[in-house]
Amino acid sequence: MSYLVLARKYRPQTFEQVVDQAHITQTLKNAIKADRLAHALLFAGPRGIGKTSVARILAKAMNCKEGPTTTPCNVCSSCREITDGIAVDVFEIDGASNRGIDEIRELRENVKYMPGHGRYKIYIIDEVHMLTAPAFNALLKTLEEPPAHVLFIFATTESHKIPVTILSRCQRHDFRRIGLEDIIQHLKYICQGTSFEISEESLRLLAKEADGSMRDALSLLDQVNAYSEGPATDDQVLDILGAVDRKVIFALSSALIAHDVVKALNLLDEVYNHGHDLKRLSMQMVEHFRHLLIVKMGHGASPLVDVPAHELTLMEQQVENISSESVNHVFNNLFQAETGIRLSPQPKLAMEMLFIKLGQLKPVVSFDEIIKKLDHLAKEIKTDSLAQVTEVREGLHFETPPAPEPTTRSEQEPASPENLTETWQQLFAVFSKRYPALIPNLENAALTRIDKDLLEITVTGNSFCTTRLRDKKSMATLQKVCDQFFKRKMKIKIVQAGKGPSPKSQQKESDRARRLKREALSHPLVTEALEVFQGRVVDVKIL
Repeated sequence: MSYLVLARKYRPQTFEQVVDQAHITQTLKNAIKADRLAHALLFAGPRGIGKTSVARILAKAMNCKEGPTTTPCNVCSSCREITDGIAVDVFEIDGASNRGIDEIRELRENVKYMPGHGRYKIYIIDEVHMLTAPAFNALLKTLEEPPAHVLFIFATTESHKIPVTILSRCQRHDFRRIGLEDIIQHLKYICQGTSFEISEESLRLLAKEADGSMRDALSLLDQVNAYSEGPATDDQVLDILGAVDRKVIFALSSALIAHDVVKALNLLDEVYNHGHDLKRLSMQMVEHFRHLLIVKMGHGASPLVDVPAHELTLMEQQVENISSESVNHVFNNLFQAETGIRLSPQPKLAMEMLFIKLGQLKPVVSFDEIIKKLDHLAKEIKTDSLAQVTEVREGLHFETPPAPEPTTRSEQEPASPENLTETWQQLFAVFSKRYPALIPNLENAALTRIDKDLLEITVTGNSFCTTRLRDKKSMATLQKVCDQFFKRKMKIKIVQAGKGPSPKSQQKESDRARRLKREALSHPLVTEALEVFQGRVVDVKIL
């Protein structure tokens, strides 16, 4: 065939023409200038990024008529033969089809002979990791101490499969994926040279599809050129790639963010009816929400998001009113479901299930927002507590009971229950005003007997209150208040009632507990806290 594909037609012929591998080419050029080039080189990296091309350029640099030189002339017989692949001193070996020990034994015998025309006999073994273990073992000694006229150049996409004994005998150079912008600029240069009209947006789609491989990008450009009649349109590029229009991706993501499941399913159905690959759509959605998450985190202009400026603006608008946690939640679900969709025999049904699940996800409140609301709640609680304390203090009015009349014969008789209750209320008010620390222990107590010189206080319920009231300090306080209240010396007796409260007190306590629970559940601070954490009340404990 007379037609030469772009990947071969525009293969780099000098170190300067190699795209985005300056860290490799500069090292090799410096080594050639200083005459310090290693006898065994390993070029490792992904496919289609220039490993074999650099190996050929290096072979020309070493065997050029003007060499060894960093700028091979490409016009001498040696350079032209290497370019055409017919040089007798440069052997390009496919490691996948010449992987056995017999081939390596033959190579080991041939390296002994001097080159036919050039200075060096150069062996370029592509995909060297495909060699068998015996073949590698047979190569060890020759690789470690080859003749002075031999240069080995190995290329591989899977360097981890090469034995360490081989790696230790080679100088390793790691090629990297070619950047998106570098691929776009190179495609522009080729389009200008071939007078092929295509938009920059389409070139960006081709560069993304190439995934860092210049060879893949040139192959796709060749395909677009063959498909289009005249200038290539964006729709033609999308048809060739099987990709979905970016407008549809934005519409789908907006529907998922808004939890509009019906709209998302309708858009998915339109994409399916147009014949697009839903497995590819799933990958595009994962990539899109990855970009949205980075934009929401405040790094929209970083190299991590390779999108045009107008798409970046649309992404910023999409995530303006949603938390980064919610975006991450959707991104995580899309990423986890991508493998299942790709392997599913019914990808449309799998994607519909995923969209329904995403539509049912509740918005995730960010940690910063929770902290802000908690601070607000804390301030409200503090203000509310101070207001309640002030209200209680202002609402309490204590009156000193009138001094009792001189005792008579009738006063020496036991007081009636009504008088006991009234007297205890007055005493309790005095304690509340002067000694509030005793109130928790006196709340479960009652005055049960008053004689001439005896005052009996009965404590119901837990014996803890009884113990506290009987200690020395509490007894002294009780004695002091009662002596002043009754205007005479009183003997105070603290009595522990039965272990359990009476049915009447139980009913009273139950009514009080229900009232406090209702007040707690209806308190505005509680309702606001439930709204912040999107929770529910499990239990209310009254202390």
